[in-house]
Amino acid sequence: MVLPLTTLTDEERLFQAAAREFAEKEIRPHVSAMDREGIFRRDLIGKFFEQGFMGIEIPEAYGGSGGSFFMAITAVEEFSRVDASAGVVIDVQNTLVANALLRWGNEAQKRTFLPRLARDTVGAYALSEAGSGSDAFALQTQAREDGNDYVLNGRKLWITNAQEAGLFIIFATVDRGLGYKGITAFLVDRATPGFTVGKKEDKLGIRASSTCELILDGCRVPRDNILGEIGKGYKVAIETLNEGRIGIAAQMTGLATGALEQALRYAKERKQFGKPIAEFQAIQFQLARLATDVEAARLMTYNAARLKDAGKPFLKEAAMAKYFCSQVAERVASECVEVFGGYGFTKDYPAEKYLRDAKIGKIYEGTSFMQLQTIAKLLLGSS
Repeated sequence: MVLPLTTLTDEERLFQAAAREFAEKEIRPHVSAMDREGIFRRDLIGKFFEQGFMGIEIPEAYGGSGGSFFMAITAVEEFSRVDASAGVVIDVQNTLVANALLRWGNEAQKRTFLPRLARDTVGAYALSEAGSGSDAFALQTQAREDGNDYVLNGRKLWITNAQEAGLFIIFATVDRGLGYKGITAFLVDRATPGFTVGKKEDKLGIRASSTCELILDGCRVPRDNILGEIGKGYKVAIETLNEGRIGIAAQMTGLATGALEQALRYAKERKQFGKPIAEFQAIQFQLARLATDVEAARLMTYNAARLKDAGKPFLKEAAMAKYFCSQVAERVASECVEVFGGYGFTKDYPAEKYLRDAKIGKIYEGTSFMQLQTIAKLLLGSS
């Protein structure tokens, strides 16, 4: 019998419940303060590691939880329901950094780095630069061969988790004349001489999640730290981001869920003209439309994640999920502010933060326009 997408196995259901309980108990009390201060609590990240949320897909042989990609997506969704910043911390760790190492790392690299990622080391994924955002392969960071090492020089921008990270996947070109075929991925330890974490951005939303500049000035990296093959970094980047897009879809779905829950609660409490506003048909219809959008977003996200776990093609579904869920999150968060009325426009209530956090969904890990371009190419059969 074929089960519905939203039917979870016993293991998945227990994991989802544990993630939700953890988010409510450990994350929610600190959400407002972390957002206000723009700092993610290090003790909270320590608890992420203790509970296995930073190494969900990492096999037990390397110290991880040995879970599935779907379980990682579930954790991102549940954390983001409470705080999108918390969701993106574990999202980058699991769907980008750990996933890239699992797929492209050799055995020595896996033995060296995966236990650290599961135990105590935050990871970051450094592709973007000032002149290479959507055009990721216009990157200028160079890697010059020098004996058994490569010397990296350049700057990276908009790097999530950079403030807390101890391990970075950095993309640089060994030869600009080769275009995208010169791009290579390097595993770089934070303590490497010539490597510096620079300015931390002061952002509109997901303020607790650090977004920083990286400075590489004569950063010497051993040849053994090349992830994949020389000149094949573009494959590492593209194929990892395909999976990461499902993570962002989960983040946006969780965010939309959290915003809708707050609006539903408030609509039952807020009275106008002698009765709760939830009894007015206009509010009922508004909430019904938003709930329908959230359910559709969840189904698209789960479908893409299930396809990935099943080893089936998922590129189109991942792009669609990322595109649609980011649209839904912004729309739901915006209308939930309206349900709260004037209170929704103040920081004393949770609605405005959900709206600020939602905006990034259309921008990072591939803008909405890039998702539409990917979908269109696949539909039209072009390369």
